[in-house]
Amino acid sequence: MTRQPTTVRIARWSVLHPWRAILTWLLFVAICVLVGGAVGTRTLTPTEAAVGEWGRAEEIRSAGDLGERPAEHILITARSGTLDATRAQEAATAAGQRLGGLPEVDAVGTAVPSPDGTAMLVQVQMRGEVADAVTNVEPLLRETEAVQQAYPDLRIEQVGTGSINKALGETQEEDFKFAEFVSIPLILIILLVVFGALIAASIPLLLALSAVAAALGLASVTSHLVPTTSSLSSIILLIGLAVGVDYSLFYVRREREERRAGRDAREAVETSAATSGHAVVVSGLAVIVSLAALYAAVNADFSSTATGAILVVAVAVLGSVTVLPAILSKLGRWVDRPRIPLVWRWRERRAATGRSVWSTILRPALRRPAATLTVAVLVLLALAAPALGMKLRLTTPSDLPRSIEIMRSYDRLVAAFPSTGSEHVVAVEGPADRQGEVRTALEGLARRTAVDPLFAHDREPVLRTSADGRVSTLTIGVPANPGTQEAEDSLRALRETLLPSALDRIPDIEYAVSGQTAADHDYVAEMTRDLPLIIAIVLVLTFLVMMITFRSVVVATLSILLNCLSVVAAFGILTAVFQGEWAEGLLGFESNGGVVAWLPLVLFVILFGLSMDYHVFLVSRIREAVLQGQPTTVAVETGIVRSAGVVTSAAVIMVAVVSVFATLTALELKQLGVGLAVAILLDATIIRAVVLPAAMTMLGHRNWWAPRFMRRREETPAEATESTPTERVDTTA
Repeated sequence: MTRQPTTVRIARWSVLHPWRAILTWLLFVAICVLVGGAVGTRTLTPTEAAVGEWGRAEEIRSAGDLGERPAEHILITARSGTLDATRAQEAATAAGQRLGGLPEVDAVGTAVPSPDGTAMLVQVQMRGEVADAVTNVEPLLRETEAVQQAYPDLRIEQVGTGSINKALGETQEEDFKFAEFVSIPLILIILLVVFGALIAASIPLLLALSAVAAALGLASVTSHLVPTTSSLSSIILLIGLAVGVDYSLFYVRREREERRAGRDAREAVETSAATSGHAVVVSGLAVIVSLAALYAAVNADFSSTATGAILVVAVAVLGSVTVLPAILSKLGRWVDRPRIPLVWRWRERRAATGRSVWSTILRPALRRPAATLTVAVLVLLALAAPALGMKLRLTTPSDLPRSIEIMRSYDRLVAAFPSTGSEHVVAVEGPADRQGEVRTALEGLARRTAVDPLFAHDREPVLRTSADGRVSTLTIGVPANPGTQEAEDSLRALRETLLPSALDRIPDIEYAVSGQTAADHDYVAEMTRDLPLIIAIVLVLTFLVMMITFRSVVVATLSILLNCLSVVAAFGILTAVFQGEWAEGLLGFESNGGVVAWLPLVLFVILFGLSMDYHVFLVSRIREAVLQGQPTTVAVETGIVRSAGVVTSAAVIMVAVVSVFATLTALELKQLGVGLAVAILLDATIIRAVVLPAAMTMLGHRNWWAPRFMRRREETPAEATESTPTERVDTTA
């Protein structure tokens, strides 16, 4: 007796014990949510997120308890005309008195006028850590508002670590709710069109939402081992909805196809488990393997992203192969109720005629494969060309849209006091008995920067020393936004010239430079270094997964090449859209002249995994046809025509989900949404409908070549000729 695949055995158990399977799934999701809420979420600290010399500087600062301290700036300007210095000083004194009495405030600085006399600044040092500033800043904001009401003729604004993070947190929360509010009805509408019945349309969506909920709870638990980033919940929602709906869609469509062919509920579910269920597991494994490559970057941001994404994909696969068979078997033909009258009749008429537009679309690839393949590849390479000029940037407050009120205050603050928007932090560690020498050297460095145009002169550099005398820091302002050439020039001068001349003569010390410009520079350098390694890991692991799954070296190689084409084309479009200014009004962003530094690596890994959904599903159907004795050309048409409907539906859903993220506020999420949407669209159209069939038609029986040790006699496709009788292609799937 032939041993049944694991997916079939699981499906059979679910069919025999449907209520047990359903209740177990609901219990699993509830436990994940409750435990996640109970343990809370641990987020990355600045020291954990830092890399390169920036990371060494943050470690030195942390060792001396001189890390970033939450600070707020009270900016006083005239609402119109010239600033009255006396009136501004009164308001500054009042602000200092009110805020200085708060338990959340450590110290209030002396009011400082701007060099041009248009503003006055009061710096407020808060107690606690940076992570606590969001919750601690509320009393400060209330007191600042009270001062504003007392001096209505002046503009009194508060900008700082806590106030900006609070505003951004509120914006992200609104964005997350918006994404849910728009994407869920949008997915349901598309599924109603796909299935023509409410229950069938609801199943994939409900399973995807339950997978997202469970993964968010599990991510909270794992955050105590791998701290999370602020955008992780959005990434889990995006990937979870996309793959969760797709996996369920593949399964449900195949089950309906089998029932339409006359099989009973149990037979239909078991056949779906053996085919679509197997494809779902392979697709999920390919995504997980790709995401796992991010751990090789030894970067806390990437480890967090990989962990969250792997969790949601694994949970989505688990739900698709366990509880979904139980639901389908329990519902039976009720899955097609209640029907959407017009949509259902349209689908029935289409099924009765057996007509499919895909036969027409495939005709060039099947009849003239070489010419079709050449044209398609040239088009994709042309789309990829702009990626050759891609520049990487980290996002900063200056990249946020000015629709956020506090960012307009931030602009006024930076215009009056440039050093508040960008600064270098020199961190020095050494023996306590060298403290005097270090202090003297840093004071000399401060004097040199005071006359250097590469550095800001609106405020005095700040020198701090740890209690044990082993660590000292010097904060120097920069008169340019991070990421600009001017800021880069000042960082290079500091690291390569000024610091060595000031500190190299002191023995037994270590020094490094931190700050936003340093973070930008070092992060990009880290990405540039890690990218080739991670790409190689993804390619090798994906190749092995595909080769083992399809027992074909050629299919595995073709998978790699096709995925690379869609990814590089997406990179080219992403570069063209976001490095220029022509799409700013269309997508609602302000270009920072580059692509978010972490995006190419994360996008490559995610896309390489997600592309396998369509590839595995299509090639599985083609291989089924070949194993039935059809020649490759006929099998390619049969497999693609039979599966094109579900692949197109899955692609439309995935593009719809990720496109919602292109409308969000954060630049990194906007770029992620556009990149994913473009790549998925290209993958489901040009790649799967043109390049794949043309390439497989040209290769013919060579598609299935594998070393002898990998072959299974009963699964080796037999070479068929064009005269081999074939069944009529069913286009209703």
